[in-house]
Amino acid sequence: MKSNYRRLGAYIRQVEEKNTKGEVKLSQGICNQKYFQKPRQVAQNSANDKIVRKGWFAYNRATTRNGEKISIAYRDQEDCTVSSSYLTFVIKDENLLNPYYLMMWFKRPEFDRYAIYHSHGSAHEYFEWDEMCNVLLPVPPISEQRRIVDEYQAIEKRIANNRRLIASLEATAQSIYKKMFVDDIDAENLPEGWKMGTLGEVMTISSGKTLSNKSEQKTKDYLYPIAGAAGIIGYTSHPNQNEKIITIGRVGTLGVVNKYYTPIWTADNVLVIKSQYYEVAYQALNEVNYEEITGGGVQSLITQTGLSNYPFILPPQSCMEEYESLVKPIANYIRLLNLSNDQYCFLLSLLLTNLSR
Repeated sequence: MKSNYRRLGAYIRQVEEKNTKGEVKLSQGICNQKYFQKPRQVAQNSANDKIVRKGWFAYNRATTRNGEKISIAYRDQEDCTVSSSYLTFVIKDENLLNPYYLMMWFKRPEFDRYAIYHSHGSAHEYFEWDEMCNVLLPVPPISEQRRIVDEYQAIEKRIANNRRLIASLEATAQSIYKKMFVDDIDAENLPEGWKMGTLGEVMTISSGKTLSNKSEQKTKDYLYPIAGAAGIIGYTSHPNQNEKIITIGRVGTLGVVNKYYTPIWTADNVLVIKSQYYEVAYQALNEVNYEEITGGGVQSLITQTGLSNYPFILPPQSCMEEYESLVKPIANYIRLLNLSNDQYCFLLSLLLTNLSR
């Protein structure tokens, strides 16, 4: 063990406060991406739920079927409640261990692997309090911890700012689309040159494919992202798409629309869309009511035929070309911001890796 490594149990203590008086109204869960979120189910009687005060940690002991990660988070907002099965704890002295520094340690993939390996149980596996206390981590002087946290949070703020700007730019592109193609357009009384048609007339739709080597999905060294129904799910050594495309989750996670500009592998749970009018197609797909075209037996799905035949008011070619011209600078800027965030995320991963040195 390195000389600056310490046992976590020396710095934390378990706390347990039930919401018996119902004083805390906000119920939260914790996702495996390490943040609080709206729970899947809200307890009818929250008196047995545990309170998580501002400045406390909470984690879900259960690690079974949790994406090979442990759900843990630091509460730096208003008090909330979590399931009574969660464990809650607090740092004894924040002048010895900074909570954000500790949360950085919990975000490391190595910690997830440690927690999974040290989870025990038969039908379900749990990472219990004793195992948490036995975690070893480097504890440099508090001034050094704060410096590391400041660097990490500065990059996180840049990512958050970029995401807000991306959302604003996407809203602008959508607003232009609605003004040109939706607002004041009456399907029963179309302007000259417009006609009723289908989505299949402005785009080609195909299906993704199963990746032959499943192990590639977990390998970070490969260059090409794998596009799943909800977004990127891994990386591969070779793409099956070499031009900018749009994907839609067709099964499982339905109707999630994503853009990809670089070579990529499209998984078998997405539909792949290509179009001469790329930005028009993207906006049109976001306007689709996917509940109208889902079908199937045990599991709902979106079919190529169903999407291709979906009604679409066809504007004249000149109108679509005008929209592409107007939105192209916006789309390019969004792409640059996303690339910038990719680099920032890589820097965050380097900072997490360097914690162990």
